[in-house]
Amino acid sequence: MSSSEPPEETGSRSSGPADPAADRYSERLRVPLWWWPAAAVVTAVAGYEIQLSAHRSSWSFVGYIAVGLLCAFLLWSMGRTQIRVDADGVLHAGKAQLPNSVIARGASIPASAKSAALGRQLDPAAFLMHHAWIKTMVLLVLDDPDDPTPYWLVSTRHPEKVLAALDIPDASATSVVSPEHSDREQS
Repeated sequence: MSSSEPPEETGSRSSGPADPAADRYSERLRVPLWWWPAAAVVTAVAGYEIQLSAHRSSWSFVGYIAVGLLCAFLLWSMGRTQIRVDADGVLHAGKAQLPNSVIARGASIPASAKSAALGRQLDPAAFLMHHAWIKTMVLLVLDDPDDPTPYWLVSTRHPEKVLAALDIPDASATSVVSPEHSDREQS
């Protein structure tokens, strides 16, 4: 079987990747590593407060365990979101899926423009997958008359790689250079 032939389907389709190596792009939006030591500090402080309130009790150490497990679960669950483009060109943002055929154009949103994209310019009907610890986003404008969603805004560390995996040119990278500006650059 050549590499251009699709693999044979067996069983039912699932939302998870059948073969992660076949994905065009894959990224897990994990929390920053420094959040884990910060959670350890929170665990120590909150556990100590619980221990002080349960002075001379046999269960006073349980606060450390409970707060530690709670912090670990929160950080783990916050970092579970996966952004991927499968071999068929379908964008998977968490549990949501967007086929390449309905995307009209796309652009990368740099960190400097993120607050504007999420602020007053945000359309309430837009699909939004935002993680505050990810500084850049990708904007995908839809051309689907059956879908009221005008565009998707998705957090990603590498918006240019997402657009490349979807075979969509980055509209923010193409700039129109005026003739006067190009004359100044040549001299």
